[in-house]
Amino acid sequence: MAANPRRGGRDSVRGYLDGQMLIAMPTMRDERFSRTVIYLCAHSSDGAMGIVVNQSATNLAFSDLLVQLDIIPEAQKIMLPERVDSIRVLRGGPVETGRGFVLHSSDFYIENSTLPIDEGICLTATLDILKALATGDGPANAILALGYAGWGAGQLENEIQSNGWLHCPADPDLIFGPDVETKYERAMRKIGIDPAMLSSESGHA
Repeated sequence: MAANPRRGGRDSVRGYLDGQMLIAMPTMRDERFSRTVIYLCAHSSDGAMGIVVNQSATNLAFSDLLVQLDIIPEAQKIMLPERVDSIRVLRGGPVETGRGFVLHSSDFYIENSTLPIDEGICLTATLDILKALATGDGPANAILALGYAGWGAGQLENEIQSNGWLHCPADPDLIFGPDVETKYERAMRKIGIDPAMLSSESGHA
C-alpha cells in the first residue's frame, strides 16, 4: 500500500483517523492483529498506515540492533547512554518487517526525514535517528518498530464498519510506556470498556 502520510488532523472533518489509536475488537479474525493496539500514522482516501505498539520483538534489545546495523561496534554497547536500554523494539506490523520505524516525541526532528503526525508524536524511518539515540542526542521518548500495518483505499473503513476495530485519541503512555503487555487492557479501559466483559464468541459480546 502506498499511503501518503500527512500531518494529523488535516482531514479530520472527513473522518480520517491519523494520530488516533486503533484497538482490535475481541472478534478480530486476523490472528496477526489479535489484541493489538495500533498508532495510526497516516489515513487518507488512498489508505492507511500504522504501527503496532503492544507486540514486543522477541529477544531483541535495542542495543543489539545498533550493533547488527553497524551503528556501533559490539565493544561500545557498555558505553551507550543509560536511557537507550529503555527503548523497546516492537513488531510494528506484517508489512516490511525488515525495516525499522521510530515513533518518537517531537523534541527531535530531521529535515526531509521526520514526519510530524499529531499531539507531539513524530515518525522517522532513517538510520540518522538511531545514530542520534546511540549518542544521547535523540528524542526523549522513542520506540523502534520493525514493520508496519498497511491498508488499501477504503479497507480500514470497511474493517471498522465490520466491528473489527475501535479507536480513541492517542495516549503517549500507550505509545511509549514500558509495560507493553498491558497496553491492550489499558486502551480498552481508556474508552470505558472492561475487556473481561467482552467475548470473542459471537452472541456474547
